[in-house]
Amino acid sequence: MSRRPVFLERRGYRRRRMMDGARMLPVLGAFLWLMPLVWALAPERVIGTAGGGIYVFAVWAALIGGAWAFSRALVRPDAPAVPETGAGPDRTDGSGGPDGSGG
Repeated sequence: MSRRPVFLERRGYRRRRMMDGARMLPVLGAFLWLMPLVWALAPERVIGTAGGGIYVFAVWAALIGGAWAFSRALVRPDAPAVPETGAGPDRTDGSGGPDGSGG
């Protein structure tokens, strides 16, 4: 019995690392959202309430952008494309839908 070396193809390896990054995004977001609380404990307040609010919404927008980027990167490029015929669902069998519900 031959022992094969542990090897993962490059595309699969990168995809798993991207999935790991996507899983860490909420943790990073929670850490960044807690930063204004740390600023409030500082003896000299450099950033006021308005600056903290802008920071929170900027982090929120960055998290949305990061989630969008991860979702686009994790889309399977080798998935078979669904052909678009433009004719709509096939109703020649009288079922009316893919689940046979008739509507």
